[in-house]
Amino acid sequence: MSQNALVVIPARLASTRLPNKPLAEIAGAPMIVQVWRRAVEAGIGPVLVAADSAAIAEAIHAEGGEALLTEPGLPSGSDRICAALSRFDPDRRFDVIVNLQGDLPTIEPASVRASLLPLQDEKVDIATLAAPISREVERDDPNVVKMVGAKLGPTRMRALYFTRATAPWGEGALYHHIGLYAYRRAALERFVALPPSPLERREKLEQLRALEAGMRIDVEIVEAVPLGVDTPHDLERARKILESKT
Repeated sequence: MSQNALVVIPARLASTRLPNKPLAEIAGAPMIVQVWRRAVEAGIGPVLVAADSAAIAEAIHAEGGEALLTEPGLPSGSDRICAALSRFDPDRRFDVIVNLQGDLPTIEPASVRASLLPLQDEKVDIATLAAPISREVERDDPNVVKMVGAKLGPTRMRALYFTRATAPWGEGALYHHIGLYAYRRAALERFVALPPSPLERREKLEQLRALEAGMRIDVEIVEAVPLGVDTPHDLERARKILESKT
């Protein structure tokens, strides 16, 4: 497995449901700083924040971290990390890029590390995470993305599809997809060069673009689903979780 990994956290100030989300205070620090700390604690390589505003970059610089400004109008987090990567690493020292969303302040550092494991197989283009669904309400929730896959080992699956629907049908486990990706650098560059695919547009799930293009995504199964902060209610939950650990 490559040791040349770089964690890039895309962060965008605009948010319709939670304005200035990356700068929202959680346990004494902006949310983007909390995510940056979890990435640093994972210890898999340098951590870079790809920001769309000076305020986000300044919050990271105040912690001694690295941040780059990217164009605010970039269409996705993947485009943002790719733009930052080309400037941060023009000599291509890093060949594995971990895309950690900037709204996952409760992510476990062990989960960040686990995202690299599927890349031990050289046939895998992209690695990601999922956890078994344990709450009945999540099975039919379209906001909970399900991963449908073929089992490869005790904690490894090959992704066949991602959907907001309840799938697969019938008895058995369902898996909650966690939106953290570890890309081979060539796979990231190929991915962002592709146009949005039909299924991606229909399900509103970016990762389907890669599957429709024939790219292989393997999934490491972890125990915990981190809290994604999208609403004021989520923010209060994140505050309680992190404040309980301090």
